[in-house]
Amino acid sequence: MMVSKIRILTSAGLAALLLSGPALATDKSAVVETYAAIAEATYADSLTTAKALGEAVETLISQPSPATLTAAKTAWLRSRVPYQQSEVYRFGNPIVDDWEGKVNAWPLDEGLIDYVDGDGGPTDENPHAGLNVIANTKFTLSGEEIDASNITPALLSDTLHEVDEVEANVATGYHAIEFLLWGQDLNGTGPGAGNRPYTDYVQGEGCTSGACDRRAAYLKAATDLLISDLEEMAAAWKEGGAARAELAEKGEDGGVITILTGMGSLSYGEQAGERMKLGLMLNDPEEEHDCFADNTHNSHYYDGLGVRNVYIGRYVGVDGRVVTGPSLSELIAAKDAALDAQLKRDLDASMAALGAIKSTAEAGMAYDQMLDPENEAGGALIQAAVDALVAQTRSIEKAVAALEIEEIAFEGSDSLDDPEAVFQ
Repeated sequence: MMVSKIRILTSAGLAALLLSGPALATDKSAVVETYAAIAEATYADSLTTAKALGEAVETLISQPSPATLTAAKTAWLRSRVPYQQSEVYRFGNPIVDDWEGKVNAWPLDEGLIDYVDGDGGPTDENPHAGLNVIANTKFTLSGEEIDASNITPALLSDTLHEVDEVEANVATGYHAIEFLLWGQDLNGTGPGAGNRPYTDYVQGEGCTSGACDRRAAYLKAATDLLISDLEEMAAAWKEGGAARAELAEKGEDGGVITILTGMGSLSYGEQAGERMKLGLMLNDPEEEHDCFADNTHNSHYYDGLGVRNVYIGRYVGVDGRVVTGPSLSELIAAKDAALDAQLKRDLDASMAALGAIKSTAEAGMAYDQMLDPENEAGGALIQAAVDALVAQTRSIEKAVAALEIEEIAFEGSDSLDDPEAVFQ
């Protein structure tokens, strides 16, 4: 029977480990166990930070002010740090991918939820894009009259979210909450994020834009739902949880395939393709991930870090604790030390490129500004990260071959695989 060698360390404990004796065992089952332990820690942190967001939202609702709105925004931004590192678990883990749309679906048609500028409203593709649930207590969906006098988590998740199978009808998750905190970003590729006033949550006299009580109810319901959804996934990755069981059923080779599938699919089709190259090709700020908050630079950075985490077998929690154990890196190194070194260089290069986007955004050039076709320097930053992620994927493909396991089909993207199709 395998003895688990996963370690959860403080910073001092990690330093002692790095200076201590021989490396931990690198059998496949131990590597898969590290992967599961990192998932458990990442989703636990996502839940912890979502609960902190919930507390900040409660304060905003009860005491609306510039300060409480800013605090709620800050809590939302903090909650994205661990969650984005979990996205590497989507691909290869059906239990995660089937669930993910409830918490991180994007982009969304904001008019489904609340007021929008004059250009918002129903379209041929989405007749519900101007529904404005906050302003309307009754409406018709698919021929059925809906009583929305009480805005509850069930109304959002069971009735509204992706109604009529239109993916842009996002009624739940991080981005619905983001919109309710920031409002629309109407600046295009110019400077500035969404600028929702705190008075949108003032009850009674002083309420702006109307229905402030219902807006508060929607924000609370969406935040409560996010917490309950994260409770579900955090529990699934604990010992004996459904996600761990699903992973164990695959066997050790299947577990390693799952790790590599997540790394390659997030690196290539999802991040390099759909989240970065597509927006760059279209020069469209609507294609940025955290568009209302202008937080996309962080979303991309922490997605990249999540890939690195599962390869090197090390996750740093929001409280500074470190989860570490036998890694895929060690497993690859035992087969081909040069390939492991190359893949680690590629991961470092992609993190450096994503870090350059992050630092540039923090210095004042937001990600949507980088998408401006006139902004050659910004576009070059995004393209450099795309190139680094593609190069990283090629090394991941070589790692699959080195382990002599079944061939893996990573997620693709027209923006990378068939660029002309993007414009058809």
